[in-house]
Amino acid sequence: MQLPPYLTSDALDDVIRRSLREDVGPGDVTTEATVAPDREGRATIRAKVPGVVAGLAVAERVFTHVNGYTRCLWSVADGTVVEPGVEIGSIEGPARGLLVAERLALNILQRMSGIATATRHMVDATAPHSPDILDTRKTAPGLRRLDKWAVRLGGGTNHRVGLFDLILIKDNHIAAAGGVRPALDAARDYCEENGRDDLYIEIETRTLDEVRAVIDHGGADIILLDNMATARSDGSVDVSMLEEAVSLVGDHCRTEASGNVTRDTVSAIAATGVDAISSGALTHSVTALDISMQMTVK
Repeated sequence: MQLPPYLTSDALDDVIRRSLREDVGPGDVTTEATVAPDREGRATIRAKVPGVVAGLAVAERVFTHVNGYTRCLWSVADGTVVEPGVEIGSIEGPARGLLVAERLALNILQRMSGIATATRHMVDATAPHSPDILDTRKTAPGLRRLDKWAVRLGGGTNHRVGLFDLILIKDNHIAAAGGVRPALDAARDYCEENGRDDLYIEIETRTLDEVRAVIDHGGADIILLDNMATARSDGSVDVSMLEEAVSLVGDHCRTEASGNVTRDTVSAIAATGVDAISSGALTHSVTALDISMQMTVK
């Protein structure tokens, strides 16, 4: 299993252990009461709706955490597009272990697949312009790295993992710092004083005047163009302000659009030439992919 660079094996095991403690507690009383300890089983996992499969490696780890004798035989790989009824894979092993692990494994598989599917839809909708589709920090607490891995498997690009790996100056930072220029000055000073030349500096702008101020300063690596695209009542998208902002920035630095980003608006936003588009909806409003597990006993 190849993990993304921000997720270690130990961190993944910790998520699984905490989640199993939450679900199983001192024991699965239903399974213990009804299933003999020596009974062997086989479970088939199928997609019930079309989508992108993601999280197979995590689901397998859940099953083997519960019982090391479990064997997962996947018919597809993470990132594969599947149709309704397609067999994703089968799991064989002690029946009790399969039943104990079932809900957590499916919860993770369904959530990650839902995120990957939404990401793929958004990536496809931006063609032929193909800006980076970015995730945000609007993730499920405790599951951020899995949420971001799902975006990656769906063809998206991961933005910052947390507050520690990118300086992102937003509107409240600008207000607290006293304006765009002092905020950028302070960010540059911080990087120099702490030897953090590895940190990119991104700053949020909401008006064309703020964009001009950032360009005049010259201290940003990325300009975030926030809420510069708006949906009209007739369903069309007004991107005139965003187009002007992208034109103003030119080759000074990278641009990222955010706000009002949906599957319906992302195509028009991409057509402005922006380098990246971030969407919190990929993870905060995910619809889990409907995936089932059906078990038989040997």
